[in-house]
Amino acid sequence: MHPIVIVGSGLAGYTLLKEIRKRDTSTPVTLVTADDGVFYSKPNLSNALAAGRSATALAGASAQKMAADQQATVLTHTRVTAIDTQNQRVHTGSGALDYGKLVLALGADPIPHGLSGNGTAAVLAVNDLADYAVFRDALDGKKRVTVLGGGLIGCEFANDLVHAGFTVDVVHLGAWPLERLLPAEAGRRLADGLAALGVTWHFGRTGRSVESADAGYRVTLDNGDTLAADVVLSAIGLRPRTQLAQAAGIPVGRGIQTGRLLETGAPNVYALGDCAEVEGQNLPYVQPLMVQARALAATLTGTPTPVVYPAMPVMVKTPAHPVAVLPPRLGASGGWKVECGDTGICALHVDDNGRLQGFALTGSETGRRNTLVKELAA
Repeated sequence: MHPIVIVGSGLAGYTLLKEIRKRDTSTPVTLVTADDGVFYSKPNLSNALAAGRSATALAGASAQKMAADQQATVLTHTRVTAIDTQNQRVHTGSGALDYGKLVLALGADPIPHGLSGNGTAAVLAVNDLADYAVFRDALDGKKRVTVLGGGLIGCEFANDLVHAGFTVDVVHLGAWPLERLLPAEAGRRLADGLAALGVTWHFGRTGRSVESADAGYRVTLDNGDTLAADVVLSAIGLRPRTQLAQAAGIPVGRGIQTGRLLETGAPNVYALGDCAEVEGQNLPYVQPLMVQARALAATLTGTPTPVVYPAMPVMVKTPAHPVAVLPPRLGASGGWKVECGDTGICALHVDDNGRLQGFALTGSETGRRNTLVKELAA
């Protein structure tokens, strides 16, 4: 019997392995990873600094322990170079591996920052545990950090950095943070909360170059302004890893395209997590990943189970001003009704009949999250 082969040892890959083993302890499963296969939770990377947690502290079980606990084979430091969908085989730097079912849990890559200058090689991005270790080392003895990008990850890192005692500038192209998720009033309240903590915002701006200067770096913005920094962190977004699938002739869009069963355009090949585009939606958050893993584990073990998402609010880890947002579906009619209080914002997205379609809550208003989720589910 050829094994179920999972490519990727991030939260998606390991969660799927665990869910498979809850249902089936006998089908062989092989997990292939290009790194050391240590289990950890990626969402913890953006709020570990203030707590003083090192990369070692964030690391969980080793690949060897995961393999033993889940009765699986885990191949570390093994990069998949090609997929032969006709013969159901993956090629790696260590040889070929046949599969019965193949699951692509490839994750996503940081979007290239596009900066010029002699300091660009020092611009960091934190996309995995090894990146976090490099980032922590770079921060040692430093004070000034420039964060490029005011989306979810940029805001979380800014909050964490300033709590940890760093001076933080955030350069963001939008007019307020998280502008793709939040209406203006909610976004500006988040910006104000982080500014009160010590974050300096540069809205409507992008970075153009990074040059070495005075034992640190000079970041030049598109309007000619310059920022002094000891460390530069790029958090301008992620791009699903689709190259491997595309080279194998598997249809891709923003992500690897799948149906509700997470099946791709190739027989017996599936995708989940940050790399997957499920019926046109790429949802790079933890809750959708967990829903996908449970459904796919059932499908792979003999019970075809489509992905059905419940209401899944996104929680932004910004203690300076917490945010809970559940965006309306793409193309939804209607608009935002915003109530501004002294300690938070309640923004409800309603259709023309007044029916709730989504929400954005900040500050003290995040306590209404569960009630609104129930209303959406009704």
